[in-house]
Amino acid sequence: MLTTDRYEIRFSGSGGQGIITAAIVLAEAVATKTKNYVSQTQSYGPEARGGTSKAEVVISPSPIDYPKAIQLDLLLAMNQASCDAYFADLKPEGLLVTDASLVDQVPTDRNVAIPFTEIAISQAGKKVVANMAALGAVVHLTQIVSPKAMESALLARVPKGTEEMNAKAYRAGARAAKKFDLSALPPTVTPEEEEL
Repeated sequence: MLTTDRYEIRFSGSGGQGIITAAIVLAEAVATKTKNYVSQTQSYGPEARGGTSKAEVVISPSPIDYPKAIQLDLLLAMNQASCDAYFADLKPEGLLVTDASLVDQVPTDRNVAIPFTEIAISQAGKKVVANMAALGAVVHLTQIVSPKAMESALLARVPKGTEEMNAKAYRAGARAAKKFDLSALPPTVTPEEEEL
């Protein structure tokens, strides 16, 4: 549920983790299943597979004048390098979501750490769908689009023959996110801001 005029999400990780696919699926779901405007942008590191990768989704109830993220409401970091590189772009009250399988140094207590890679392997049989597990968690935590609408968009986008594997990972990520109470997290990402 969108309660702000502009909501910014950055998916980040290494090339080959499906970061861009996850962002595209989310943007398509928002565009087709809600009344909000959405923009989606992406960039790859020079190494492509294995290098850094990021994709942004900006959502607003009114037309979007600038398509890229300025200050993140949510940062998904699927590896340590992306957590380190992009954490500074998070709003003080923003939320950091990390793959606990691959990120062990988290710079804030305002973090939801879920082992997306382990979930993908145990629930869907392949780590390649860790991006869908992460997408399930992001959708649950933000409530930007209904889980059913999101799953419908996901099934329409993933390669034929992989629908069930992707859906299993998506649902498992959403279930894992349900264990977190966001109201129990600190109000800001840095302790210094909490003291002001």
